Parts: sequence; C-alpha cells; structure tokens
Amino acid sequence: MALTKLRLLFERFPKNHNLVLLGQLELLHYLSLSTNKDIKSRITYSATLKPLNDDDMERYIVKELEASKMGINTFNESAMTFITRSAEGNLRLCRNLCLGSLIEAARETKKTVTISHVNNVLMQPHWRSHEELIKQQVASRRVA
Repeated sequence: MALTKLRLLFERFPKNHNLVLLGQLELLHYLSLSTNKDIKSRITYSATLKPLNDDDMERYIVKELEASKMGINTFNESAMTFITRSAEGNLRLCRNLCLGSLIEAARETKKTVTISHVNNVLMQPHWRSHEELIKQQVASRRVA
C-alpha cells in the first residue's frame, strides 16, 4: 500500500527534480521489482544506517527524557537494559518501545517504568513475529 502511494507521488513529481527516499530495508526490495524500475533509476545516492550500540541507545533515551523534562530515573536500570537490547539499535523501535512502556506505567499510575511494563508492550501482537503469533493461536486452540 505504501508503495502504491509512493508510485502516485512519483508520477506527479517533476522529472527534473531530485528524489530523496527514506525507508527501511524492505524499500530496496520493492524498488528492485520491475514495475518500479523508473523510480529506482532516479535514485542518485543511498546509504545504510548501522544500528546504534547499547551505550548510544541509552544516551538517546536519556537525552529524550531530559528534553521532555522527565527525570533520567523514569526507566529503572533493568527496563533501560531491556529496551536497548530489544530495540536492536533501531531508534524508531527504541522510541516506540519507550512510549509504549511509559503508557503501560501510566496505566498503572506508576512514576517509574519497570521491566514488567516493557515486557507488557513486547507481548502486544505488533511487536511479535508472525511465527510466534501462529504458535500462540495453535496452543490456545489445543487448550480450548
């Protein structure tokens, strides 16, 4: 669906302008399809961003907490470690996991995010792999 929107945007885009695309690695796969040759032929530069290491990821979280005027102890140490490990160096995943964990803590009216809050977020369907969800469904049918 996103590629369909991209194609529509591309068709309206002036031919003499540069096109800058930012996306995940899957975008390269879709651009390699023969139907997207015209779009791919207009790319003049591309780069792959390497994942951040755990220390850089933690510095990012602390900087974001400071920018939002929240204390750096908003996440306890085990929650911080779990988030950085689970995000695997991806800033978007880190940010989403932090926000989801903050929501979980707020739902419980807690001021500090713990590992259980992070784990509750990671148990949500959109964080789990397709294979894990299938196994869970099969297991629940056996019990029922």
